[in-house]
Amino acid sequence: MSKGKRDTYTSEFKFKVAIEAMSGDKTLAQLASEYHVHPSQITKWKEQLKGSASAVFGSPSRRKKKETITEASLMEKAGRLTVEVDWLKKNRWNWG
Repeated sequence: MSKGKRDTYTSEFKFKVAIEAMSGDKTLAQLASEYHVHPSQITKWKEQLKGSASAVFGSPSRRKKKETITEASLMEKAGRLTVEVDWLKKNRWNWG
């Protein structure tokens, strides 16, 4: 007997269920029955929402730093590291 295909849920659905779970108006059992989802799955979605919510209000400067990495800067760093490795190979006997 083969198992059925796993259900997939949209991010909007997960968000809606997690928000309702966080509100505390209904129990996990009530939400699970209403949305036909296992209570442990709702708990996971709720924890994911809690963990990622701070990123929404994170400082924009941190996000911009990650985006400014360019191919030119990576090539420059690779070149510097290559020079350092070559220097270390030449001078390895001077290390005592």
